[in-house]
Amino acid sequence: MERDGLFAGDDPFEIARGWLAEAEKSEPNDPNAVALSTVDADGMPNVRMVLLKEISEDGFIFYTNYNSAKGRELTANPKAAMVLHWKSLRRQVRIRGMVSREEGVRADDYYASRSLKSRLGAWASEQSQPLDSRATLMAKVAKITAQKGPNPPRPPFWGGFKIAPVEIEFWADGAFRLHDRFVWRRPDIGQSWKIQRLNP
Repeated sequence: MERDGLFAGDDPFEIARGWLAEAEKSEPNDPNAVALSTVDADGMPNVRMVLLKEISEDGFIFYTNYNSAKGRELTANPKAAMVLHWKSLRRQVRIRGMVSREEGVRADDYYASRSLKSRLGAWASEQSQPLDSRATLMAKVAKITAQKGPNPPRPPFWGGFKIAPVEIEFWADGAFRLHDRFVWRRPDIGQSWKIQRLNP
């Protein structure tokens, strides 16, 4: 199958990293923003924007509070979908797969790389839970700052999730809505990919 130019390569993770690197030069802000979709206990879908922090050799990694709505949903049903969309490039990457927690050294290192205020905020915010006022939140941040000091450890309730894909679709805009689409699919993690061109 002919896959030249944008779609060339034998590793979908490498292709995705290449597209993201291009977007970092052209997107006005947050080229790593992704729409993440999960489902709740009733099967009702949820979608929200998160920041993709790494495309590893086997997955797509982002970080959050495990007690947040998405954290609880991913723990109960460890399957998810996400999409990166870049208006400046007129491209998108769609990912579907199985989810696991990323809470070891990789999560510790990423947490330590964040600004101090962001690290303290992770301790203070009961993400997705009701909040009576911003003043309450800021008071909690001040209290946490006094308790945790200038080098807070990563909270036990905060860390990463990795989507190990069973499907990755690369989409590029085409004239007259005749877009180019290639999907990489595999029956399970660790198995070989099958690549197909799709109709626009």
